[in-house]
Amino acid sequence: MDRRYVYLDNNGTTRMADEVRAFIHENESLYGNASSMHTLGRQAAAGIEWARSEIAKLIDGDPSSVYFTSGATESNNTVLSIFRDRIDSGDSRKKIVISTVEHPATIETAKYLAGKGYIIDYCPVDGIGRLDLETLKRIVTDETALVSVMTGNNESGTIQPVKEAAAIAHSHGAYFHTDATQAIGKIPVSVKDIGADYLSLSGHKFYGPKGVGVLYARKGAPLSPFIHGGHQEHGMRAGTYNNQAVYGIGKAAELARLNLTEEHDKLWQMREALRKGIEERIPDVVVNGSNDENLCLPGTLNMSFPSAEGESILLYLDLEGIEVSTGSACATGSLEPSYVLLAAGLDVELAHGSIRFSFGRYNTMEDVDYVLEKLPPIIEKVRSMSTRKV
Repeated sequence: MDRRYVYLDNNGTTRMADEVRAFIHENESLYGNASSMHTLGRQAAAGIEWARSEIAKLIDGDPSSVYFTSGATESNNTVLSIFRDRIDSGDSRKKIVISTVEHPATIETAKYLAGKGYIIDYCPVDGIGRLDLETLKRIVTDETALVSVMTGNNESGTIQPVKEAAAIAHSHGAYFHTDATQAIGKIPVSVKDIGADYLSLSGHKFYGPKGVGVLYARKGAPLSPFIHGGHQEHGMRAGTYNNQAVYGIGKAAELARLNLTEEHDKLWQMREALRKGIEERIPDVVVNGSNDENLCLPGTLNMSFPSAEGESILLYLDLEGIEVSTGSACATGSLEPSYVLLAAGLDVELAHGSIRFSFGRYNTMEDVDYVLEKLPPIIEKVRSMSTRKV
């Protein structure tokens, strides 16, 4: 097979959809300040509200509970900051609970708060990286202010029991937040079904623009201004709107909602074709996470190749035009093995030898065939150079 370009790092970011780019271009003339009362301002504002309604439809929420942010990192930080402020104001609930496999946007913020003296409890996961609900029941108490658990993991693809986790939080009067960034557009996500008080997402993970995301905050859930200044976003996030970015995430949300079932099935088929092909062609491999369609995000395949370093595999694949990841894109540059895989009980060597293949809308079965042609000799080569033999 001729050399081709295969992008399999869609969990890191996605290519902006052609329809989204076209929609942004079509609305370039709506450059007015959406807070202005004149005609162009009102037209711009109408576009903002259309996008808000599309996001609400996608997550089964109320448009008035949708707040535009710069992305899920800001949204996650905002939720934790809300409860930091409540604790500072004397709230009797002093504890925040998160899982051990949250995205760095949550994990690092929690570490920062812990360093300042705030009480952070971590709930462990099982061997596929799924939340241990029995432990969660023990550590969530009447002193818990917030429980935060991601909907689907960005590295392993494991889908978390967020509905059950929310029920545990609410049974003790705590609020529940979920970072749904990786799940949006891949599986159904309903804030009503989950019982989420807060939800975070980013546009660039489902074929929208970078630099725009959402914080959903259920009506009645604690909320305070997270960027002070003007009156935008009901006074909660000041700053003139990036009209085109907001229109873009709105269009991406519309496409994600309309194509959800078809996209899910396509991604799962490619994921399984690659998994089975690797297992048939390469000896001694380990799947990290679950092969159960109900427990794993479609399109995410994380595998370890004993006696082969993940970084070496990645670089050799890159030379063949295949782009993958050794973990979260936010951890690039770190020599430490994935904390997500370690939390699920994987040993350090296997974690170091892990590769994440993440499929997206623009991948094809021809991409799978190309990877299956190029990967086996690469693994054989990398293992032949290793001092640790299979």
